[in-house]
Amino acid sequence: MNEAVMEPMQETVPQVATLEMRGITKTYSGVAALSDVSVDIRPGEVHAILGENGAGKSTLMNIATGGTHPDSGTILVRGSVVPPLNPRLAASYGIAIVHQHPAVLPDLTVMENLQVALPGSVLRGEGGSRATAERMLSRVGLDVDLDDRVETLTVAQRHLLEIAKAFAVSPSLLILDEPTAPLGNDAVERFFALVREAVADGVSVVYITHRMAEVRELADRVTVLRDGQVRGTSAVSDITDAELLALIVGRTLASAFPPKRSAQDADGTGDDLVIAGLSGPGFVDVNASVPRGAIIGIAGVVGNGQSDLLRALAGLESFEGTVTIGGRAYTSSELLRHAAYMPADRHGEGLAMSLGVRENAAISALRSFARGPLLSRKSEVSRVRDSLGSLSVKAASMDAPVGSLSGGNQQKVVIGRALLSDPVLLIADEPTQGVDVGARADIYGILRDASNRGIPVIIASSDSKELEGLCDQVLVMSRGQVVATLTGDDITEERMVSAAVGATTSAIAVPDALRQEHTTGFRRFVQGDYAPSALVAAVIVVLGGYIVAQNAAFLSTFNLTTILTAATAIGFLAMGQNIAMLTGGIDLSVGPLAGFLVVVASFFVNDGKPAGTVILGLVLMVLVAIATGFVNGGLIRYGKFTPIAATLALYIALGGLELLLRPQQGGYISQAFQSFVNLSFGPVPLFFIIFVVLSVAMEFALRRTRWGWRLRATGSDEEAARTVGLRIDRTVIFGYVATALFVFLGALMFMGQYGIGDPTQGASFTLTSITAVVLGGTSLLGGRGTFIGPMLGALLLQQALSATVFLGLGTVYQYFFQGALILAAAILYTAGRIRRRRRIAAID
Repeated sequence: MNEAVMEPMQETVPQVATLEMRGITKTYSGVAALSDVSVDIRPGEVHAILGENGAGKSTLMNIATGGTHPDSGTILVRGSVVPPLNPRLAASYGIAIVHQHPAVLPDLTVMENLQVALPGSVLRGEGGSRATAERMLSRVGLDVDLDDRVETLTVAQRHLLEIAKAFAVSPSLLILDEPTAPLGNDAVERFFALVREAVADGVSVVYITHRMAEVRELADRVTVLRDGQVRGTSAVSDITDAELLALIVGRTLASAFPPKRSAQDADGTGDDLVIAGLSGPGFVDVNASVPRGAIIGIAGVVGNGQSDLLRALAGLESFEGTVTIGGRAYTSSELLRHAAYMPADRHGEGLAMSLGVRENAAISALRSFARGPLLSRKSEVSRVRDSLGSLSVKAASMDAPVGSLSGGNQQKVVIGRALLSDPVLLIADEPTQGVDVGARADIYGILRDASNRGIPVIIASSDSKELEGLCDQVLVMSRGQVVATLTGDDITEERMVSAAVGATTSAIAVPDALRQEHTTGFRRFVQGDYAPSALVAAVIVVLGGYIVAQNAAFLSTFNLTTILTAATAIGFLAMGQNIAMLTGGIDLSVGPLAGFLVVVASFFVNDGKPAGTVILGLVLMVLVAIATGFVNGGLIRYGKFTPIAATLALYIALGGLELLLRPQQGGYISQAFQSFVNLSFGPVPLFFIIFVVLSVAMEFALRRTRWGWRLRATGSDEEAARTVGLRIDRTVIFGYVATALFVFLGALMFMGQYGIGDPTQGASFTLTSITAVVLGGTSLLGGRGTFIGPMLGALLLQQALSATVFLGLGTVYQYFFQGALILAAAILYTAGRIRRRRRIAAID
């Protein structure tokens, strides 16, 4: 149909548009995602945005909500031009969004997710914040406990949480990006009722979907995007499904595809690949059968189970059902060994970017190059050269870094590796993604040639035209289920898109055995952040009891004071380290910084020096600590250094400055200052009491203040945290400043313990601080932990070191105990998390 059918209507607009976007253009690496796009959203209407994958829908809405900045164009809100948006500013204009991939923080609880994402005023309803939050969840039909960690929720439940957050702020413009994809029928009906209720109150709604039935049920107007351009806008009642479909597709078949298998090519031996009743995480009851030489395509809107199915066929996920190739049934583990998988993420999963072309191509076929216990370099080079030559890979040499190749040549290396492994099945997820037109034609030919040689080929692609031109059979998937099986002349882009957008399938039902249950009491405690602290406390008690049973002198006042003093010094460093690790980083400079601060103090905090000089020294220590924190944070956030690289640079620099200021030990710390730091009440040092009070205060701040929620949110999922409007750069930088200030407190303890400026004193404390934090249960990946845990971890470390003396063990056992404790912590603290993730994956 002619695109003029959908030219914007000329009717009179009675009200100023809630949102108007004029001439929006956005490019990525020279490729236009949006070109001169204009659209207006009116008060009290549902405006549907349609288009194929990659048409620009989500990019346009990310610009509307401040997640992405356009290269050019103007945005007006209620008739007024607005400055470049960010998520916080967009929210202040009353714009809310339900993302296709929920912006939730997995390591935080449901309640904490609401507290992080919503203004405090929204939760100040009748009955308090928890009662208000429960009403929000009930409104969308989400039946979970507020103290459930979001990590344990299913995909559908996370979507409902995202929907609850959006409706809670009573927006004037609500953007819904594929909101119903994982929801069952009941949840969809409830959701539609909420949308209608909001529209009746004058809310403007943008509804992005691939489902024509939902457009007919909800929308007032519809805009079609294709290839980053608007193809027109119309009232839904003025256009037919066929006309919409023609505009969504709107392309002609390219001539770059090799000839398909013809009926005459059949050898009469029956189907070579048979998939029967295949079900797994993300898909259910998939069936297909094709003869030798055929290529199967997997079509559908992205995120409807295609990639999950391919990963199962590659043996990367368990499945139920059967996969028979050449008359032989293969199990998941056998497919893992004998199938070849080309992932969609070429850089992240498909290639080892630090290795050369030859190494990447050969890595899956090393067994075939073996000559006894060794590899034959001659055989490897010969076969790799022949393979890459047949694929026309263009590279400076076979040992050139694979990262220096073009995208198309990199993809050919991935294919070459797959073919070198002599697979029984070749699986390709988005095989031409990010590849130029010429390389695409080469890849199509390679895949067809592999199929003609008898290797079954399965391809998933978001480009329906690609599947039309290449495949002999196409399975169209929606919500994890096959909704159409196309063969022969029925394989057209129009039929694929029609089957996908016209599907009325519900989300896959969760098996009873896997249904989410509310966790309460002890089970919730075991899954929570405080379980590691409780375990460490139990170990301290048991180990202490054993040592006392062997040597009662362990409980002497002197020994207890020594342990608590040493634990306090290490504990302050561990508390600082904990802040960095909660953000998902690490600070290797804490040890040298502590040593450097003591060296600085050794020039000022001395006997006979006036009070002003001592105070000046302490102020300089604080300033140096703050400056170090800013440098670390700035290098990470603005210099784009990894946390390890940034803090290692400071580790080296501070160590050098220590030696520059004091090439050898010198500068005795004031005896009065040492006495103050070492002041005790019985066996309990004053600074240990301060340490405990600070630990409790920091724990309260971590759980009950926005600072703590932001800190954990940043480490849990930085992208989601940014999407909900958190200022990530500021959170991380000030987190490292706080880390350095705790190191300052640790340095005060070292001044009292060692009493002299020592340039070699601090380096070893970095590893000890990390050990205490890991023992306390803080995740190395960020987002999860406590301040009580590192406090107890520091105590356990010092107790273990003391045990080697009182039990008559050698120094080597100090290292043995530390290693054993870290290993035990890693096993115990991560095993349960892995099991929970697998359970949720099975549900999803």
